[in-house]
Amino acid sequence: MKKIWILLVLFTLLLFSFPFLVIKKSPQVAVVHLPEEEEVEVCPFEITVEGMDKPIPLEEYVKGVVAAEMPVAFHEEALKAQALAARTYALRTTKKGAQPIAKDVSAQVFYTEKERKKNWGKAFSKNERKIEKAIQATAGEVIFYDDELISAMFFSTSNGQTEAAKNFSGTDIPYLQSVESVGEDQLTPAYQEETKIPLADWNESLGVNWDASTFEALQLVRNSSGRVQRIEVDGFTKDGREVREQLNLRSTDFDIAFDLTNNLVLIDTVGYGHGVGMSQYGAEALAQQGLTAEEVITHYYQGTSIKKITIHDPECLKTP
Repeated sequence: MKKIWILLVLFTLLLFSFPFLVIKKSPQVAVVHLPEEEEVEVCPFEITVEGMDKPIPLEEYVKGVVAAEMPVAFHEEALKAQALAARTYALRTTKKGAQPIAKDVSAQVFYTEKERKKNWGKAFSKNERKIEKAIQATAGEVIFYDDELISAMFFSTSNGQTEAAKNFSGTDIPYLQSVESVGEDQLTPAYQEETKIPLADWNESLGVNWDASTFEALQLVRNSSGRVQRIEVDGFTKDGREVREQLNLRSTDFDIAFDLTNNLVLIDTVGYGHGVGMSQYGAEALAQQGLTAEEVITHYYQGTSIKKITIHDPECLKTP
């Protein structure tokens, strides 16, 4: 009898405590696990974009970048590759959301929903769904090299070869080496362009005082990727990157000639962008050949791997 009484008391206590056990729920806080780093509470993970009133969820931000940076008509695998690069770039640049990021080419271009609606018009819903599919397929995935988020640089179009980071900035980065990137010339009319600059404008932009004879002695020193590393003439030297920036050229793969009749400097450029990292039109060419987004990424960022951010609350990384 005594045993039965004890059992009844225990059962009663368990019965009354059970609702509290069920109702109790841990706070909606995600913990991002990054290799060899401390856990960081980041849920809901948000990115602060300069010029915007309030932060926005990470995946919403990535959607706005993919919409701005890559043609929506591109293959789904190319869009996924862009999402991976954009997400990685954002997390590294903002120090995982701790700092704001610009919404223009000084970082990566971002379009708000209002801007996307304006740009796409009646095709907004269709285009939005396509990009959302690529975002959701890669949600939470980022690119690592030796347990660190990479500097996921990307650009529009190569000249058939990407540029090594060392040629661009002077710093050798293992995963930003020059690799083959072919097929882009068949995808975009912007692959090659001729620019005509009056001699007076050339001299003003570069801070020189050249005449027609100077161009006859001009030498273009190219690096292994075929881009101009520097120009040289009569003791004058200037980096190809500086020339590109000061003359607003499409790339550093250029040829220079002089039109004596019209007193014009003629510049032919191949490709579009700084050339480092992933070529966006190159990604499209590879995707059309049947490569997956992961294969595109590991081609352009040598020796890297894609890892998914693990979180306690999976709702935090879902696209709204």
